[in-house]
Amino acid sequence: MLSLRLQLIYLFVLAIPIACIAWTVTHEEVFREPREFCLAQSRNGSSWYKRKFFYLFTCEYCFSHYIAAGFLLLTHYKLLFPDWRGSIVAFFALVWIANQYMSLYNRLRLDIKSERLEGEIKEEVAASAKRGSQK
Repeated sequence: MLSLRLQLIYLFVLAIPIACIAWTVTHEEVFREPREFCLAQSRNGSSWYKRKFFYLFTCEYCFSHYIAAGFLLLTHYKLLFPDWRGSIVAFFALVWIANQYMSLYNRLRLDIKSERLEGEIKEEVAASAKRGSQK
């Protein structure tokens, strides 16, 4: 069994690709068409299980659970316990850390977008003032 320090490093490192995959599939332009199809199916599916299945691909929180499960199968990572309990703890810890990463990333994107809009507004005001002073 790895030392606790190494287990925690693995936790924070493994959560990065989980967050990356979950965010990319559920938010980025490259997956827009499949996501729109899944969104339509999640709203208009003929059965509740079909609606729930397709909803997975539109929600980063939900999708991150499946990605984390895949990473646990791939890496056999365990946290705190060397048996099945370690897999369960690792699963929920990975999902939580990955969702924290996605929240931070979303906040960063909002801040950047806000700063860009403020800059554009200031440029418009300056251009309007310049036009007004030229008359």
